[in-house]
Amino acid sequence: MKTVSRRLLCQPNKFLALELHELELADGKRIADWPWVITPDYVNVLVVTTDRRFLCFRQTKYAFDGDSLAPVGGYIEPGEAPLAAAQRELLEETGYISEEWSSLGSYVVDANRGCGTAHLFLALNARFERPPVADDLEAQELLLLSRNEIQAALQAGQFKVLAWAALVSAGLQRLDARR
Repeated sequence: MKTVSRRLLCQPNKFLALELHELELADGKRIADWPWVITPDYVNVLVVTTDRRFLCFRQTKYAFDGDSLAPVGGYIEPGEAPLAAAQRELLEETGYISEEWSSLGSYVVDANRGCGTAHLFLALNARFERPPVADDLEAQELLLLSRNEIQAALQAGQFKVLAWAALVSAGLQRLDARR
């Protein structure tokens, strides 16, 4: 499949643009008015502290009712590398730093509509450096969970965003493989 043309429909702010694409399939058939959603790429980080506890938040978001467990994460700034964004977000949101990072992969959010790319990381042996300086809009509580607690929370559906559940699952699997 290839993009023949793009037309910007709207761009209300730096967090969202909507385009219509004309696509050409391998057999030459064309599809007009294919909606394409542009959002910033982002990072999510599964953080394990020096005492082997998992950092996460209990927070609310507009897309779901109630609260959810959530990992460290945020948008990548223009010109910023994904790992640098992950390291920045960890320090800003929690006050922790880590010197041991592993990529858990980069994934397109929606295979047919775009919606940015999620870059997932595992940070090990994180230690507290300074008080957090977060600018998040929603209220959040920083938690330190044991391996059993984060596993139980994942299985109970307490990570209500697909990327967050995928991060925790992939991170726990990576940790199991290291044993």
